[in-house]
Amino acid sequence: MTTPTNALARRWKLDLDLSDDKDGSDYATVIGITEFTQSAEPNIEDSSDYDSEGWAGNTKTGQAWELGVTINRRINDQVKTYHPTHEKLRQAAYAYGSESEVRVRWYDRDGLPEAYEGIAIVTWAPSGGEYTALDQVEVTLTGNGPLTLIDNPEA
Repeated sequence: MTTPTNALARRWKLDLDLSDDKDGSDYATVIGITEFTQSAEPNIEDSSDYDSEGWAGNTKTGQAWELGVTINRRINDQVKTYHPTHEKLRQAAYAYGSESEVRVRWYDRDGLPEAYEGIAIVTWAPSGGEYTALDQVEVTLTGNGPLTLIDNPEA
């Protein structure tokens, strides 16, 4: 019998669809991630009634999801460009309507079953810092529509 080990926070891998129609046909890995948080908070309403003999009732009526990601900005200093996934996120953050949305998927890089996909609105917030600091950006991906459980691409 093997001894279980602890999962590590760095197990998550984030991919961004670079295609214009956001159909999931051109995923590329978002590199340089230093922090990764996810949430999928339900909206729960009190559904208590007289028939429950004093016990509270609750009903899930909605759900929202969000990713918080901090990235180290990566550049190609030979041709003066940023990494394509970083640039797509930045451009979406300053756009409106459907241009402000991106398709993302994230999953366990070791092939465990957790894997998700959805469309999100991008918020881009450079961290700034001292003269010795790396160029980091805090990216918030706010779900716009369902978060879908998918098969892990690494499985």
